[in-house]
Amino acid sequence: MTGGARILVVDDEAQIRRFLRVALDAHGYEVLEAATGREGEGRAATEQPDLVILDLGLPDTDGKAVVARIREWSQVPILVLSVRQDEAEKVQALDAGAQDYVVKPFGIKELLARIRTLLRDRKGPGSVPEGPVLAVGDLQVDLRAHEVRRGGEPVRLTRKEFDLLAMLARHRGRILTHQTLLNEIWGPAHRDDTHYLRVFVRQLRQKLGDDPAAPRYILNEPGVGYRLLDPEGF
Repeated sequence: MTGGARILVVDDEAQIRRFLRVALDAHGYEVLEAATGREGEGRAATEQPDLVILDLGLPDTDGKAVVARIREWSQVPILVLSVRQDEAEKVQALDAGAQDYVVKPFGIKELLARIRTLLRDRKGPGSVPEGPVLAVGDLQVDLRAHEVRRGGEPVRLTRKEFDLLAMLARHRGRILTHQTLLNEIWGPAHRDDTHYLRVFVRQLRQKLGDDPAAPRYILNEPGVGYRLLDPEGF
């Protein structure tokens, strides 16, 4: 369920808050507003929104600090909406606990798609509930049998290729940073070995028949990480 969900918008620009209120209200969402980090934290605690849209450039604090403080007590999905395009800023916000990052100016259709993806997963720890088979478009990832099918046809993957695809599938539609993927699949000692990811993503794309110039499955977020495209969200 996404319609009727309560969304908290934390942004010091009244024009942005007004635009989001109108757009989200038109799609059946209940909208709460806050103009500062302190106010946003307070409303997140007292009114328990289903999702938080957060600007980083707040007048009283940096938005990444707000993300980190909310994460101390809540797993509510947080979508950062910011003019900051620097890769390091995106990585820091995601590592602090945000689930997604959209750069201003933004398209409302894309934003709504990201919101749908995050709200779909909000009852869990931020990932798709793990059944024996994860279906993402025409991909079927069988977690128990360690098998993958594309359009019903088997795709032969190595163990690491399977682990990478399975992790992306569990978090479909969401950015996973390089460090997160490396830590989970190769271990903490390889958190900075991004060349591992480049090699395995390239191999995985080849086996899935995915064109990096026009991806159907794996989208590269330059300098940040990867996401598995979610046909239900986009």
